[in-house]
Amino acid sequence: MTIADLAALTLLLSMLIYVLLDGTDLGVGMLLLLFNQESQRKRMVHSLLPIWDANETWLVLLAGGMFALFPPVYSLLFNTLCGPVFAMVLALFLRGLALEYRAQAQEAFRHWLDRLMCASSALAAFLQGWCAGVVFSAEPHRGLETGFALTPLLCGLGLVAIYLLLGCCWIRWRIGEDTDEKASLLAWLFWVLSLVIFLSVLLLNGDIWRTSWQRWPGKVAIGLIALLWLAQLLALWRGRPTWQLALTLGLISAVFAGVACGFYPWLIPWQQDLHRSAASAVTQRFVLIGSAIVMPLTLIYHSWAFWVFRGRVR
Repeated sequence: MTIADLAALTLLLSMLIYVLLDGTDLGVGMLLLLFNQESQRKRMVHSLLPIWDANETWLVLLAGGMFALFPPVYSLLFNTLCGPVFAMVLALFLRGLALEYRAQAQEAFRHWLDRLMCASSALAAFLQGWCAGVVFSAEPHRGLETGFALTPLLCGLGLVAIYLLLGCCWIRWRIGEDTDEKASLLAWLFWVLSLVIFLSVLLLNGDIWRTSWQRWPGKVAIGLIALLWLAQLLALWRGRPTWQLALTLGLISAVFAGVACGFYPWLIPWQQDLHRSAASAVTQRFVLIGSAIVMPLTLIYHSWAFWVFRGRVR
């Protein structure tokens, strides 16, 4: 393994942790309007308030790390996707604004903040998936193309669906009680929707998965993906919220691993090779040493926050 490989793995880990943590928050935000009682919405918001802002630290680490470790990749993505990325960041800002000010707002304005949180969470989730779909659908002679192609749209909708599933699992795990029945029914819906969209994207981008299958880590990841889809079905049927959440997080991790094996050695298929686009070895060592300090500290902080605010929100 070269230092460029280690740098790419560091960025992949930052992206994965962001999706796992903030994806759950965005899922709960999108579900807010589906729960009518104020007491339910209040508990949903309170379950996110202690942790949502720290989750976005991983997005900052990802962007900063890509800028320092792979400047040509950062430049290409920023030039191509600057509009959607700016819209995503604005949506994340509005989501945070709605979360923080909801408790102080009067009832009439609170309903508008709920709508804002739901809409901004959905927009941020869709744009994250859409940008990933643009990268997936890159072709040798056409490069990155924005627009309304099928793969980016399905990736956007798929990420929204899996975030909604994460949100349902989170609500059942952290809140339960009067939210449990509706969250359980919605979890079934979003599980089916996520599976259908995942299979559709898999069929449209079979080359990535065929390449992944040719490598032993890819074989392991693909096997885990199939196993985790089935295990999720069993957890949903038996009504185990903790297992549902853990299995969904594991499924996302396995998909990340499978896609990474299919992409290697490309960071952007047919456009940017990770070894040729890497910064100098001195820069990579400096950034990786800093990451080795910052990332564990951030994980410790996350663990401490989850421990302090553990248990059901009442």
